[in-house]
Amino acid sequence: MNDSTGQHTTPEPGSGSSSPNSSSQRCVCGGRGPAVSQMLEMMMPPDAVGEHFRNAGVEFLKGFRELLDHQIHTLSQKQSKGTKLNVE
Repeated sequence: MNDSTGQHTTPEPGSGSSSPNSSSQRCVCGGRGPAVSQMLEMMMPPDAVGEHFRNAGVEFLKGFRELLDHQIHTLSQKQSKGTKLNVE
């Protein structure tokens, strides 16, 4: 619960009342919970950043697939044994 100062309060055990004024204990965050939440939200990157990194990951995997396809193609080709020469 919040009291008139905006701080989180916890009701006293056994008091049976949920009124903020009946509580003598304060939340362990000391009322800083909303400020901490706001600070964390400010540090989070915008959604566009996440989308960019996701797209970059997809492009990386596509490039890796091209490397694998090339290697598979190279290994699948028949190797020529050379030219035959007639020896007299």
